[in-house]
Amino acid sequence: MSKRIFFPVLFLWLMVIVSPSAAQQKADTTYTFRFVQKKGMFYVPFENNSRELTRLIKCIESNKSDIANGQLPLYVDGYCNSLNSEAKNLATAKIRANRVKSELITRAGIKEENFVTRNHATEGDFVTVRLTVPVKETAVTDADTEARRKAEAERLEAEKRAEQERLAEEQRKAEEARLAAEKAEAEKAAQQNTLADTPSETKITNDYHLSLRANLLRWATLTPDLGVEWRICPSWGIAVNGSWTSWSWNDKDRRYALWEVAPEVRYYMGEKKAWYLGAMFKAGEFNYKLSDTGKQGNLMGGGITAGYQLQLNKALALDFNLGLGYLNADYEKYEVIDGVRVRRGNETKDWWGPINAGVTLVWKLF
Repeated sequence: MSKRIFFPVLFLWLMVIVSPSAAQQKADTTYTFRFVQKKGMFYVPFENNSRELTRLIKCIESNKSDIANGQLPLYVDGYCNSLNSEAKNLATAKIRANRVKSELITRAGIKEENFVTRNHATEGDFVTVRLTVPVKETAVTDADTEARRKAEAERLEAEKRAEQERLAEEQRKAEEARLAAEKAEAEKAAQQNTLADTPSETKITNDYHLSLRANLLRWATLTPDLGVEWRICPSWGIAVNGSWTSWSWNDKDRRYALWEVAPEVRYYMGEKKAWYLGAMFKAGEFNYKLSDTGKQGNLMGGGITAGYQLQLNKALALDFNLGLGYLNADYEKYEVIDGVRVRRGNETKDWWGPINAGVTLVWKLF
């Protein structure tokens, strides 16, 4: 056999052998569309998206009948890993896949049911569309077509069950988190109620608005002293104390008489509102004759005060206080001769130092 006849015959024989096997293969074609990091918008001009879209539409148009009747689904996979959580990545991947599908529905005239969509929070920022296009076979039986259809239906059903199980697991975890939060809130509320029922010094300290006051040191010197305090709020109070006495002895040759009034503004500090600072004003008149010479006149002054309230019970407290400041006394001196008061001149004295001291019993009215 000549060489001219031998090579064509060999070529035809090889084609006969190769063609049946090639006829049973499938061309699995994948089209990739790139996205900007962290963005869900589908930019057709971006990178090679326009070229890929043209190729994909051409392939869809060539196999449109098989796509329309469900024999050739389009597998769309959305990817995103540029965000800071899996949930955000999956949400962005879903948006990207939907944007690509919308473009194909608009340009190629296909429907949503022609797609099989999955989303991934891994690998990169892109969307792939895959078609498994069968090469035209010389003989395709109805049994082969039915087998492929059943296999694809089983795969889709398995994916659906996996998705349902994932959603059920997420719902279970969310319910457990909700129950745990409710339990923690209930325990916190119970603890707060327990603390509220427990007696505390803070509660006793602030639980009044008006009180009566009596300076026990003044009463010890036979000088009756009474006052009131109005607590405007837990931190601020206004107090007014008044004293009056009039004593005489030794056939009225000796005398001890006075009256005083002392308004005061206080600021209570600390968590228990026990310590305080204040400002006091004092005014009054006096008549002392404890020796041969008596002194009669008036006094006026003021200063700062400080003190501490010790709680005895819900109704009573002891107020320890001290005032420092300035007093001015303007008085006349006199002697008593044969029962007649004889004036011996006037004097004025200024005093810097302690102007008030007290251990005061406080009775809380309400």
